[in-house]
Amino acid sequence: MSNSLNDMLRQLEIVEANLAKADTILTSINKLIPGGVVFPSSEESVTFDSQYRQLIAIYAALPAVHGWKPELPTQDLDSIAQSRLDALEVGEIEYTIATEREIELPHRIVGEYRTRFDQMRRALVRDAIKAAVDVIDKAISRLQPRIAGDFDSHDSVCDDSFEEVRSEVKVIDVLLGSSVPRPSGWNDLQRHLRFGLLCDLYDIVNQDWPSVRASIEGMVYGESEPIPTAISDLNELGSFKHTGEVVTKLQWEQLSEEDFERLVYSLISSENGYANPQWLTKTNAPDRGRDLSVTRVLRDGLSGVRHERVILQCKHWKSKSVGISDVSVLKDQMALLPPPKIDTLVIATSGRFSSDAVDYIEKHNQSDRSLRIEMWPESHFEMLLASRPALVAQFSLR
Repeated sequence: MSNSLNDMLRQLEIVEANLAKADTILTSINKLIPGGVVFPSSEESVTFDSQYRQLIAIYAALPAVHGWKPELPTQDLDSIAQSRLDALEVGEIEYTIATEREIELPHRIVGEYRTRFDQMRRALVRDAIKAAVDVIDKAISRLQPRIAGDFDSHDSVCDDSFEEVRSEVKVIDVLLGSSVPRPSGWNDLQRHLRFGLLCDLYDIVNQDWPSVRASIEGMVYGESEPIPTAISDLNELGSFKHTGEVVTKLQWEQLSEEDFERLVYSLISSENGYANPQWLTKTNAPDRGRDLSVTRVLRDGLSGVRHERVILQCKHWKSKSVGISDVSVLKDQMALLPPPKIDTLVIATSGRFSSDAVDYIEKHNQSDRSLRIEMWPESHFEMLLASRPALVAQFSLR
């Protein structure tokens, strides 16, 4: 079998098609199962048996998910009625509950298969979705000058970059399949892409894509996926020796550059006082890295609410300090980013800042320049993550 992405998608689509058939048959079977102790007619038995055999055949065609695929139990209407009669004669509620759960077992097995399949499907298409998102980001960055200043909203976009956005959105649609609900704003994005006027581009850039992108990122990075544990019962922790030194240093070597960006994104997207977190394509960056953007919401009981645009530059440098030249380059790059105005530049690093860079930033912040620069070195992350153990575990930093 070929190992291409299209071949993988084809196999996933076949599984989804069979799952849809299994769901349909299960719904039909459920309607054939009477309530209470009712022995069926011959015609009802034949109909049930035929549909249940179809379910068995469809389920047999489904591949295992990480080795998991229990067999479906044998069932017929006579055995269901007899089991209920036996439970009624025993007269114990636990026995009745166990009997009903046994009757529902095919539904629960297929439901568990669907859950496991959806998780695995998301993992398999993750890299391809991230690649498509990156292409759209870059295309939108090229399109933004078209809606800067005054423009005729009824003019057509007519741009290769716009066609690129259309194409990659279709790719994402195929990759998501039926396992993932479409993000908020998806229909609006599709409609504006179809009309293709400059007013549509304005909505795509400022509303549709930021909303869709944030939802997709939540799916891509598996925010709802479980983290494996080494214990089955918390009582096992009682056998640990509660002695020794508590390690506060984080294991930054566990992270790739992208993981470090994802960690910073997780921090700003889960913190009160921050809104609209998103990845941005860095303008004219030779390393083709990415920046993070977020709105910092400042509330004052006397003067009201103020919003600041914050750009975060991530430097996952384990053996190199951020120096003056690095800070100067990053500061100059802020002028290349599209409006609105940037109020704060955060330089986040898993390493440290040189003493010269610290002096440079402090002098800059004391000047009358509007751009403020904040330093988030390794020590700052240790402080932030000490009160966020869930992120420490998620990124295997301890």
